[in-house]
Amino acid sequence: MNENKMKIREFFSRFFRTVELTDTTDIFEGGLVNSLFAMQLIAWLEKEFVIAIENDDLNISNFNSIEAISNLLDRKNMIAAG
Repeated sequence: MNENKMKIREFFSRFFRTVELTDTTDIFEGGLVNSLFAMQLIAWLEKEFVIAIENDDLNISNFNSIEAISNLLDRKNMIAAG
């Protein structure tokens, strides 16, 4: 498991103590999160990974699973690396 996924899983574990999440578990479809949590997640991602979540990034498919978030981070890092 890559480091980004480990960090995301650790963050989620603070909120989803009784749920076993896989990399592809859809946290929105499963009713695990609400809009307030989504905002907390975005703020944490920006701080933890030193990235800016742009308006174009604000698509539920970028945040609905550990895998999706990790892919978003990879894309953001590729753009930053130029």
